[in-house]
Order: sequence, then C-alpha cells, then structure tokens
Amino acid sequence: MIELFSEVDGNFPNHHPDPSKPENLRDLIAKLKETGADLGLAFDGDGDRLGIITREGNNIYPDRQMMLFAQDVLSRVPGAPILFDVKCTQRLGPAIAAAGGQPMMYKTGHSLIKAKMKEVNAPLGGEMSGHIFFKERWYGFDDGTYAGCRLLEILSRHPDPSKVLNDLPTSFSTPELNVQCEEGEPHRVVAELVKKARFPDAQVSTIDGLRVDWPDGFGLVRASNTTPVLVLRFEGHTQEAMHRIEGVMLSLLRSVKADAKVGEAAH
Repeated sequence: MIELFSEVDGNFPNHHPDPSKPENLRDLIAKLKETGADLGLAFDGDGDRLGIITREGNNIYPDRQMMLFAQDVLSRVPGAPILFDVKCTQRLGPAIAAAGGQPMMYKTGHSLIKAKMKEVNAPLGGEMSGHIFFKERWYGFDDGTYAGCRLLEILSRHPDPSKVLNDLPTSFSTPELNVQCEEGEPHRVVAELVKKARFPDAQVSTIDGLRVDWPDGFGLVRASNTTPVLVLRFEGHTQEAMHRIEGVMLSLLRSVKADAKVGEAAH
C-alpha cells in the first residue's frame, strides 16, 4: 500500500481534498502510472466520501461504484430497495434491477437519503457526490474508509480488479454544471420549468427539480440545497445523445431564465 498526502494539514498544500473533482485526482493517477499499482482510492477531508481510480487512470464515479456495491449487497439481501439520488446515471436503475433489487431514485441530500433509507429499510444508498451508506453489515451512515474496504473485499475475489471496474456499464456525461442565481430564485425557476415541461417521448420526474429520461440518456435541472445555484447534469448513451439532451434542456431553461450562464460547479 502506498500512501499519498496522509499528513493532516488544514491548508491543503497539495490539492483540495474533494474526490468528486477530477483535477484533484491527477496526483493519484500519476502515482498509479509510476508504481503500476492495481487501484487508487481517494478520500475527502472528513473521510466520508470515496473516489476510485483504476490502473489505467479511469475515474469510477460513485453512481458506477453503486452498481458494484448493490450487486454484492443484493447477493445477501435479495429483493431489497436500493436508494440513489437524481444525479446518478440512467444505467444504475437497470443494474440494480438486474441484480435482483428494487431501484429507488430519491432527492439529493445526505440527510434526505439517510432518512428515506430508514423509512423503506434499504440496506444500501448512495449519492453522486460520493456518499455511500451501508446498512447491511454496518450502521447506515457514510464512511469512505469503510466503503473502500467493502470495495477491496469485492475486488479481492477477482484476478484483475481494474477490469471489474472498467466493465461496469457507462455513458457519456457532463460534469456537474451550475447556473448562478439570485437568492431564492432557483426554486422559482425549477417550479416554472416543471410547469412548462412537455416531453411525450420521455419520462419526467419532479421528485427533486426536473429530471427527464429519454431512452438514450437524461437531463437534470434542480435547485441546490445549500447555495443559490441551479445544478445541471446531462448524460447520453452516445456523445450525440448527450449533446442533443443538453441542447433541449438548456433551451427549456433559457425560456424561463434568459440570462442563464452555465459553468462547471466550483469547489
């Protein structure tokens, strides 16, 4: 095992400790190449989120991590509900169903997911932000180190851990995008979007903002829980599908908020 930056220093001299941002994983990817290690794990500053990098330098985002964890948990708790938030890939629900579970999409938010897990007695829940909650063989809270150990337990059964991770279903997706708003504006904008949403060829969910699922990808616009921004994410089975969905959703957004400027989510 090779440690990187494990001395605690609140000034973060190396990089910001947020594994959900690809730029914070460059050192880990470089170290994997340099040492030929099988796997890289990255934790956030308070240790409750996990980032995973394969030997080839591929980032396994939390919604794909959940596919693997769900498969494992469902082998012992068949038929159980598995919870995930609206920002997760469209590929996750079918992967949970294929493993014999009930996929349940819910609102983004650490406390919201935890409360819903309790309500429906889910053995596993996860968010795109990297919080993974294990209730099966654990206590139902998010712990990055524990999630890392569960990952190693699963991968230890396979001769090539990176292959297992690289083989998980994937799509083309944008990073999380933000649109800055006035205080109080995001929820008003989302309410307008929900009213205007007419997508006969897609499935519309309004559980948290507006999520529109087409057969080949999805678009999401929701109000952040913590800051006056709109949070956007677009995904397609092909790059063309992703761009098409992004175009459709942005034109809907601009019909409500003409001055919407889209930028990547800040730290």
